[in-house]
Amino acid sequence: MDPASELVDVVDEDDRVVETVTRRDVRARSLLHRCTYILVRNRAGEILVHRRTETKDVYPGAYDVFAGGVCAAGESYDTCARREVAEELGVTGVDLVFLFRHRYRGPKGQAWGAVYEARWDGPIRHQESEVAWSAWVTPERLARMLEELVFCPDSREIFERLR
Repeated sequence: MDPASELVDVVDEDDRVVETVTRRDVRARSLLHRCTYILVRNRAGEILVHRRTETKDVYPGAYDVFAGGVCAAGESYDTCARREVAEELGVTGVDLVFLFRHRYRGPKGQAWGAVYEARWDGPIRHQESEVAWSAWVTPERLARMLEELVFCPDSREIFERLR
């Protein structure tokens, strides 16, 4: 299925579903929708950073500190987070710790996002259509990367809230 044709719930400011449309409509009309953000750390405290592929519909080629994505119509935040971290990184069977919800208002979209953290020391298997590169980085190196590279603005905003 074409990702632009996937059905997505549109929500109001109280995160209540008000209609269901395609992802294409969500992007074209900048509709408020649900998504997830999963920060992955290893036992050493390093954070998994990745670069998005150039074919992504939003922020192609940008760096990101979170795995995650748009919740499908009728999908809970928890289910979406598990699906996304498995699809994008090959991380399965991991405990996801819910941290908080975040209301993002950006120039290319808006969302209610559920933010999670996972601890993972296993292998990373990229979804080739979404992840071009990833590496474990120390918090200090990540701070430098955030100054030097283009990161997704929603992820940057949420990561700043975490720090």
